[in-house]
Amino acid sequence: MKIATFNINGIKARAQALLDWLDEAQPDVAVLQEIKSVDEGFPRELFEDRGYQVETHGQKSFNGVAILSKLPLEDVTRGLPGDDTDEQARWIEATVVGKQAVRICGLYLPNGNPAPGPKYEYKLAWMERLKARAEALLEAEEPALMAGDYNIIPQSEDAAKPEQWTEDALFRPESRAAFRRILNLGFTEAFRARDAAPGNYSFWDYQAGAWNRNNGIRIDHLLLTPQCADLMTDCGIDKDIRGREKPSDHVPVWIEIDA
Repeated sequence: MKIATFNINGIKARAQALLDWLDEAQPDVAVLQEIKSVDEGFPRELFEDRGYQVETHGQKSFNGVAILSKLPLEDVTRGLPGDDTDEQARWIEATVVGKQAVRICGLYLPNGNPAPGPKYEYKLAWMERLKARAEALLEAEEPALMAGDYNIIPQSEDAAKPEQWTEDALFRPESRAAFRRILNLGFTEAFRARDAAPGNYSFWDYQAGAWNRNNGIRIDHLLLTPQCADLMTDCGIDKDIRGREKPSDHVPVWIEIDA
């Protein structure tokens, strides 16, 4: 089973680019972020025609997450537990039924800038709720993963120029510590388990020639429960997608698991 996470930065602007990548990469499951569309506005027929079941949790003009799956999806839920007043569409999860069932959680973690400030406080509070959901996934002792745009640069090696990010919400010590607390519960960060080398990024800003200079950061992650990590056979980043026409500023990160 091939599972990918991809912040597409607007489904309407990026539909063709997404379809081209799906046709090439052939993921069984694609977890999307920043669809920037209400549910009824998502062009689901484009993906259903390619054999994908489509589940969305949308929001007008902002945020929004989705799961596309060629395999059956069961028990779909929307919204990160822990705050019934949170109206931002940043979380969706479902069980994918392959050779065995895998719980897939798609997330778009808040950016948090400017920091400090209310947006940063929301980010850290959201991460506390994420930690609680992560603990519940571990307690189930089943294959599960949390995939998406975490808006977290975990280590200096995950930025071409870490000194530029010192005061940014993506790299502040509190953000990275919150990420480590989740990871240290017992999760495997898929890409780092496969490749510990620096210079691997999943995001390049549209500004200042970041792509041409390879001035990137790695902020799109897949965190696996032990039962899921045991199934992983490969992991990678489809970097070249960033150099295409009208690209997202993110690229897909994917894993293959024996499930």
